[in-house]
Amino acid sequence: MSKHVVVIGAGIAGLEAASVLDSMGHSITLIEKEDTPGGHVDRWHELFPNRRPGREVLEMLYEKLRDSIQFQYGKEITSIKPFSGKFIVTASDGWVTNADAVLMATGFDLFDARKKEEYGYGIYDHVITSADLEDIFRQGEGLNPRLGKAPQRIGFVHCVGSRDEKAGNIYCSKVCCVTAVKQAIEIKELYSAVEVYCFYMDLRMFGRHYEELYKEAQEKYNIQFIRGRLSEASENRQGGVVVKVEDTLLGKPLKITMDLLVLMSGMVAPPGIVKMRNKLGLTKEEDGFLSPLDAHARPNESEVPGLFMAGTSSGPKTITDTLNDARSAALAIDKYLEE
Repeated sequence: MSKHVVVIGAGIAGLEAASVLDSMGHSITLIEKEDTPGGHVDRWHELFPNRRPGREVLEMLYEKLRDSIQFQYGKEITSIKPFSGKFIVTASDGWVTNADAVLMATGFDLFDARKKEEYGYGIYDHVITSADLEDIFRQGEGLNPRLGKAPQRIGFVHCVGSRDEKAGNIYCSKVCCVTAVKQAIEIKELYSAVEVYCFYMDLRMFGRHYEELYKEAQEKYNIQFIRGRLSEASENRQGGVVVKVEDTLLGKPLKITMDLLVLMSGMVAPPGIVKMRNKLGLTKEEDGFLSPLDAHARPNESEVPGLFMAGTSSGPKTITDTLNDARSAALAIDKYLEE
């Protein structure tokens, strides 16, 4: 018999899980706090490692959606209450529905780079985040309108808000290193004469073809990789960004002036998911993300029967891993509803 499943979040995890559950014959309500679906991928110009447009992935997911899926946009969930084997789901505008199962596909937020004051984001005009740079790529106007000239030197800072005890996030966000390499190559394709520097602690190029992309960045585009955490960024009179970093491989300090500094902001758990976790009495994790019932054997189940998780609601993931996790969650939900 058809059961009603509420999927919270219309990013790629929510879209894929909703599509699979719908094909299994269940009634699906997909709830999104924004006015449009797509999540972070909708903002990304090109994806790693094959440089395909982010929009292309979304269009493939949209094509699988059927009219039977009910969408609710502009609704932020404030309460999920188990009641008599079901759930009462309530939104901030008073909207209420009942569900036989609930899937949390709430995604992630980007770390607020303003918290790292020493990097100058929100203070200096020519310090931006990786997400800001993707917006510039999508607009297709290049960096000249922002800088007032063609850039001569650009720096990328890895691990901003990730693997950082002072920021309260000791985990790796998994995608920052390869995103920096991808964006650095895009910059060199736009401005062949520009000098590009990547400042990193260590590079985690774990995915298929990631290492090839890193090798291409060095050999074909002459992108310079400097091992060392950035200690300080300041602005000079000309509007350039002066960075101080210690090259730990050479054992000497460096001081370089950049036309643009790009901060690779990591993933953090959205405040809404933290509040919901606390209301439901779920296990509290230090990183703020949802904790699965069993990380190996039951990665999509929570401690509350009928409440499931998918995608980056349980921690940083790549797009490929997120979509696979969404399909896994749909299968787990279907099995639960059958039983």
